[in-house]
Amino acid sequence: MKPSRYTDSQIIAILKQAEAGSPIPELCREHGMSTATFYKWRAKFGGMDASLMARMKELEEENKRLKKMYAEERLKAEIVAEALAKKW
Repeated sequence: MKPSRYTDSQIIAILKQAEAGSPIPELCREHGMSTATFYKWRAKFGGMDASLMARMKELEEENKRLKKMYAEERLKAEIVAEALAKKW
């Protein structure tokens, strides 16, 4: 996945500006982003502060790592089952 051009604190600052009443199209133009990006951020990070956002990213990374570990172990189990099923 492509890394974001914006830091967590920048994203939160942009969302707070919108909550304060800045028009969204103007805000997006000012920061050089699309309105779709803004709405995606608002859906994902709305109401969070920097610490919650950092914790969520840590959990996403851990979840990604665990899914990869599970897939590798599942593949090993399938290989073993296939080898045991063959007649020698």
